[in-house]
This record gives sequence, structure tokens and C-alpha cells, in this order.
Amino acid sequence: MALRLRITMAAALGTLASAWAGPAAAQTWTKIENPPPVVGLDGQAHQARCSGFPGTDPKFSFFVRRTASKNLVVYFEGGGACWDNLTCSFPIAGLPAQVPQFFVPAVPPGIEQTLVDGIFSTSNAANPVRDWNMVYVPYCTGDIHTGSATKTYTSVGHPVLPVPPGTPITIQHRGYDNFMVVLDWMKRHIAAPKNVLVTGVSAGGYGATANSPWVGQAYPNAHMYLLADASQGVTTAAFDHGNPGRNSWNPQLAPWVFGAGADVAPGPELMRRAALGQPKVKAAQFTTTLDAVQIGFYGVMKQYYGPGGSCPNPAIDWHQQMTRQLVADAADLGNFRYYLAGGSYHTLLRDGQFYSESSAGPSFASWLGDMLANRGGRGGHGGGWFNAACPTCLADLPCQ
Repeated sequence: MALRLRITMAAALGTLASAWAGPAAAQTWTKIENPPPVVGLDGQAHQARCSGFPGTDPKFSFFVRRTASKNLVVYFEGGGACWDNLTCSFPIAGLPAQVPQFFVPAVPPGIEQTLVDGIFSTSNAANPVRDWNMVYVPYCTGDIHTGSATKTYTSVGHPVLPVPPGTPITIQHRGYDNFMVVLDWMKRHIAAPKNVLVTGVSAGGYGATANSPWVGQAYPNAHMYLLADASQGVTTAAFDHGNPGRNSWNPQLAPWVFGAGADVAPGPELMRRAALGQPKVKAAQFTTTLDAVQIGFYGVMKQYYGPGGSCPNPAIDWHQQMTRQLVADAADLGNFRYYLAGGSYHTLLRDGQFYSESSAGPSFASWLGDMLANRGGRGGHGGGWFNAACPTCLADLPCQ
């Protein structure tokens, strides 16, 4: 069962990775290559770099699209995660779907040429951020944009890449350092935006959630919005507190929002604490009801870092925990909403489903537009913004 889940997950992640090799299209993106070290907003020194997985380019770059708008999107890319010998032995490298693949090890070349649909479209009138400035933060560190560590793993073997069993693999989990370098550039070059949307997909949704407090510190007078796409935080306690596990990354979480120390905000609590600790931020999550990639990662955690929830079926277990957490957070937090769609696909911000998804009633793009129009504080007044779910999506699936 676990192997099948890993293959399903790898196939879906491979589909996401293949989007990075799509056809070129005219876009006004500027590439900021190999940025220099900085002293970040946190007062610490940071150097940007990618994972350094054998045979990959360790240099980090990011991308900016400038417009005449006073508004800003900060977008964190997704691409899996790795935290132990198994997961860090299998990067996403354009391999066949039957080969398990867990994380993106380097910034794919030409990535800016693929940023043309979904939230990146400048020509679709249904896009509520089509004319906003954008900062695109690539992902190449396997640590959901939160890591600040150098970690050596031992290869379990790979059928294609030159990393036979027993080979040491040193991974730079430097997603947080990369973000601090990007944030320093933003403060120097993008002054006083009126509205800021911090968002991302999959691992990038976690990065957006975890790093949103720092963006708020950089722009204290902006209206702040947070949207996590396919980043529901269904994890196991052994993963959240383990090394190997989440603590392989030395995760850096804003202490005034998440608490002090790496263990204080487990996966299921991450969005809740982000919304609770930033009461003026409008926060939201999107997912499909049986997201195959999220279930696949949870299946690996459940097998190797269990026990997880009470249902032995990872898909049902994940669904039960996901829906209960969404409902509880929405009931308790006036500044949090969710959009729960039918299906099992993974993420929608980068593609046409950003516009076509309407299984929960409104199209997702219009729902996001309502969120961005809302100025009403914790009570949600000042604009139509509501929880949305497909007719059967909140049903409590029986364990089987």
C-alpha cells in the first residue's frame, strides 16, 4: 500500500515538475541570479543556495514581475520535501512515474517562461491579481521553505542517478535563508505596497504560511492576505518532533506567532497559529477532498513515522483529519476561511483550474477576489467572503 501511494505521489509531482518545462511565452519577469548574502530582517546572516544534491546546480535565483500597481503577490513554489535517507535519495528529476520522487533539488532552468496561467495570467480578466507586482520564490531545498541546516544523509540507492547505496548525500536545507535573502531584496526595491497576498502551492503553501509573519513585518501598513494551496498540515507527531523528520531542517518559525522552538507548531497547528497570531491577516486554505499528493506524503509518514490517525487507510485518515481541522479552524477564527473542492488533483494556482474550479459553488478565482475585497477585520465584515465546500466534501468518510 505504501509503495503504491509513493508511486501515485511521484506521478503527480512529476506532472507538476513537467509544467516547468512548458512552452515559452512573453512575460516581463526579471531573474535575480545568485543574490549575495545579507543580514536578514531577523538580524541574522543568510546566504541563498539550493540543495546541492549530487549533479545539480546549487545556485539560487528568484524572479520578479514589476507593474504600476500598488499591490504585491509573494508566491512560494512547491515541489515536495525530504527529511531522511529514503526521501532525500530520490529527487524529482524527470524520472518515470514508477520511480518514487520526493523533492525538487535545484531551480529548473527557464522556469519563468512557464508562469503564464492561473494566478500568473496578465490577460484573463477573471484573475483578481492580474496586474499586481509579483515576487516568485523558487523551491529547491526540500524543507517547505523553512530550513536553515546542512544535513548529511546516506543514499539508499537510486536506479538512475549516480548515488549508489551507502553514498553520503549532503543537503542544504536553506529554504528559510533563501526567503530572507528574497525579503531583503523586496524591502530594498518594493516600497510600501497597499495590499500583499502571500501564497504558494504544496510545500510553497507551507512556506507562505510559515513566512507570512516576516512579510507582515516588512510591510506593516499593508493589508495582508495569506492563501495556502494544497498544504493542509496533516502530519504525524513522530514526524513533527523527529530528527530525522521535520527537525532535520532546523525549521525557523516566527516566534511571536508560532512560539519559541522548532517543536511548538506541529503541522496541523501551523495555519491555525498563523491566523490566530496575525488577527489582521485574512487567511485561507484550498484543497481537493482526496488530494493524491498530500495523501501520498502522509502515507509515507504514517508508515515510517506512525502511527498517525486511528484509521489504517491513509486516504481516509488524511481526509478525516483534514476536514475536521478545517471546520474547527473556521469555527474558531474569524479571519480564516476554506475552499474545499471535489476530486483528488493537487494544487490549482498555476493552471486553468484556478478559473474553472467551481465544485464548491463560486469559481475559485472569484472566491479569491472576494477574499481580497474583504477589509472587515476578524468578523469578516466589509465584503462577501465565506467558507465553500462541494456538496459531499465535508462528509465524514467511514474507515475502511
